[in-house]
Amino acid sequence: MQGNGQHEAGRHENQREADRPGVEEEGGGGHLLRRLGLIQSTALNMSNMIGIGPFITIPLLMSAMGGPQAMLGWLIAVLIVIPDGMIWSELGAAMPASGGSYVYLKEGFGREAFGRMVAFLFIWQFILSGPLEIASGYIGFARYAGYIWNGMTHLDVIVVSAAIGIINIILLYRRIGSIGKITVSLWVGTLLTTAAVIVTGAFHFNSKLAFDFPPWAFRFSFGFFLGLGTATRIGVYDYLGYYDVCYIAEEVKSPGRVIPRSIIISVIAVAVIYLAINLSIIGVIPWREFVPASSRPGSDFVVSIFMERIYGARIARIFTAMVLWTAFGSVFALLLGYSRIPFAAAVDGNFFRIFARLHPTKNFPHVSLLVIGVLSIIGSLFSLGTVIDALVTTRILVQFMGQILAVSLLRQRAPGMARPYRIWLYPIPNLIALIGWIFVFATTDLSIILFGTGSLALGATVFLVWSRLSRRWPFERSAAVD
Repeated sequence: MQGNGQHEAGRHENQREADRPGVEEEGGGGHLLRRLGLIQSTALNMSNMIGIGPFITIPLLMSAMGGPQAMLGWLIAVLIVIPDGMIWSELGAAMPASGGSYVYLKEGFGREAFGRMVAFLFIWQFILSGPLEIASGYIGFARYAGYIWNGMTHLDVIVVSAAIGIINIILLYRRIGSIGKITVSLWVGTLLTTAAVIVTGAFHFNSKLAFDFPPWAFRFSFGFFLGLGTATRIGVYDYLGYYDVCYIAEEVKSPGRVIPRSIIISVIAVAVIYLAINLSIIGVIPWREFVPASSRPGSDFVVSIFMERIYGARIARIFTAMVLWTAFGSVFALLLGYSRIPFAAAVDGNFFRIFARLHPTKNFPHVSLLVIGVLSIIGSLFSLGTVIDALVTTRILVQFMGQILAVSLLRQRAPGMARPYRIWLYPIPNLIALIGWIFVFATTDLSIILFGTGSLALGATVFLVWSRLSRRWPFERSAAVD
């Protein structure tokens, strides 16, 4: 993530240069070659979207509404993330700098004024939501390990989750020059695991099982909409990552074209993949066998049971090892990337300076890595459903809703800004995304809503105290008088 001290005219010039393939962009004191094309950018997004998610959330999804009608949650999630992806696309194409939301919120709300506070709050909530996302991978890993480790207790799940978290920190607590080969191998493993489920399901699909709706499936009531909200949150959780290319936008060739296309392609492709995976599972295993998930032990590793039903226990164990590989690869990449975001904000002067510290000999952000890593382990102590609800709800207020407002503010305050991509049918997609995020937030459990709003209020208080001590906005005038 680079600093953004350039004037607007300079930014426009950089945008024009950025759209020329192969140009090196100067920023943050270095030169980053724009080398990622459409294929690489789309693969980056999809590799972060398809991790352990689809293998651990199917029972939660079906339990949310008590049957396959919960697939409506997938549909609503898609209807939210597609217009939201358009918002990311306009912002990313107009400001192709590393940092993603951090840059967009700061620029949209005013970099030296309110935007500084919103950018701080983004990092603040990210230190909560980022570790929770990593923690969901630890929990998923431990649950699937239960298929191989028979008789695994809840305490064992906690111990395994914590152990994987510690191993992850140890592996990343070093100088890492390049992880290209690692990420490619993990991506290949993910594709093979996903393909195995889809192909197997296609050859053994039973439509009577897949569409075995309970008699009360579509009786609209308050409980129905609460369940639909839960299913939608799970769907959104599984789609998280469709915007990851925006965090490294300064390394993307022709960002004005590549970023929007990679985002939309990723969302549509992953939606098809997830639909295929879900139908494959419930077309072989009756959904009543793993619903409700809280009282069905097999729901912890439903995809392993799926493979066992068709190929036997031996093949299922091999497949479980592939799922574990995919899960670990996901949390490895997440902890690596997420530990750099508070570090970059601290270097930029918009977060606590301690997060900018580098290891004295190995030259990596060890404080940021340890904080994110330890919080991830703590997050793995909670239930998977609670972790998913908390991380999605926490991001809605500042990141997703904030960007909807930021893109509108930028259109008003900087109408001359180069916008290679503009939101189709603006502002309709913005309104759809906003209504969707409000629906997801409002149907969350009250304790999670209080957690999200409370953490945001605490963050705002911390920001004001920090700004007062450092004599920065909004206390600049009083500082001058003093």
